[in-house]
Amino acid sequence: MTVPAADSVRVPASAPLVRPARSEDISAILDFWNPIVRETTVTFASDEKTEVGLLATFAERRAGGHEFFVAEDAAGRVIGLATYAQFRGGNGYARAMEHTIILAPEARGRGAGRTLMAAVEDHARARGAHSMIAAVSAENAAGIAFHAAVGYPEVARIPEVGFKFGRWLDLVVMQKML
Repeated sequence: MTVPAADSVRVPASAPLVRPARSEDISAILDFWNPIVRETTVTFASDEKTEVGLLATFAERRAGGHEFFVAEDAAGRVIGLATYAQFRGGNGYARAMEHTIILAPEARGRGAGRTLMAAVEDHARARGAHSMIAAVSAENAAGIAFHAAVGYPEVARIPEVGFKFGRWLDLVVMQKML
């Protein structure tokens, strides 16, 4: 079953199937997420993801009423992920969420990102979230363009908050009211 798209996010008719992640998806997720961690500044993190860590993240998100989704291509291969959780701790932030979307290289530009974004937004909206935050590396031009295209204007730019590969990195904060 594909999660229906939000009105503000256009999803191609050939969009991939989106569903909650399962433990058997972890190997595929690690195959496309860890090269991004190792080789790029798309994420400021430098510690690779692990099976144990992802299982804990699945459980943590679900315990908090949030979700961890994956996208499958027509052959049933996992080609992307999206998840979200509360933006900051404390009950004053209970309706502000932050998401993560990661795509396998072969999924980029084919509707998987839009489909995953719709799933995350719909899930969060159904649970009373008011806004969704994207924290994007300033060096990730494609990520910034994607978020702008699906209705996330830039609301802040925070200089030199990340450090990776021996240099300081800026963070672009984008936000959409749900």
